[in-house]
Amino acid sequence: MYNRGMLAGGGLVLRACCGRSGVVAGDLKREGDGATPKARMRLVRVFYRPDRFAARPKASVPMVPLSSQDGWCDDPAHPDYNRLVRLPFEAGHEVLWREDGRYDLIGVLDWNLGPITPGRGSAIFFHIAPPGYAPTEGCIGVSREDALAALAAGMDGINVVGE
Repeated sequence: MYNRGMLAGGGLVLRACCGRSGVVAGDLKREGDGATPKARMRLVRVFYRPDRFAARPKASVPMVPLSSQDGWCDDPAHPDYNRLVRLPFEAGHEVLWREDGRYDLIGVLDWNLGPITPGRGSAIFFHIAPPGYAPTEGCIGVSREDALAALAAGMDGINVVGE
């Protein structure tokens, strides 16, 4: 098990952090397990905090400004599971407008998007790493500078390649 590694994409190899439970084979990934699925994942779109950037970051995928009412449903029993939702929201969800800077950029990866299978894991995001590259809840984190460089380089998919 590892929760630190390297991320390859867009012609770059970047230091990254992964889920607190390490990286698991994709067929073992479950909602709430804290694991990052071992899979090639395509970047679908990127959310960004417009109040934290002087200009819209450059990327080869759609860039969408976040609002303070944006959330992501992580309740496998809800019809909006693994989808963007508006807050307040009655079911389990993650708030996307965070003060800690981790979600200043959120790359939505195509994990469990087509079709969505309840319980297979939601919101494998590409986002800003926590301080010290501490483990995530299952997402993939890189430094702010590396995230911007990867997006500007045209990154449209990622592979986690281990320590």
